[in-house]
Amino acid sequence: MSTSSTPVDASGEPIPTSSVLMAASKHIAVRCRPENVAFLNCKKKDPNPDKCLEKGRQVTRCVLSLLKELHQKCPKEMDAYAGCMYYYTNEFDFCRKEQQDFEEACPISE
Repeated sequence: MSTSSTPVDASGEPIPTSSVLMAASKHIAVRCRPENVAFLNCKKKDPNPDKCLEKGRQVTRCVLSLLKELHQKCPKEMDAYAGCMYYYTNEFDFCRKEQQDFEEACPISE
């Protein structure tokens, strides 16, 4: 299995591909929960997409900031996990070892 490194843009920021987002999903669920809840509540109150754009931007900022932090804190483990997820088309079951290594190097915290 080839575990290529997490794709990054010209400034070194991780690109949020599906495999990167799936690998970081538990972290995102915990760390960006307030922003996600606020966005979902906004959408529930008003189905007009324009009304919740700022809440959506807050979710995006939270996720991108978290990805950057994770990539700086534990790049090797994040790359291995995201690479495995990419290789196995985002099937968690095939990447449990990489997931464990990633979560030990970057514990899920608020």
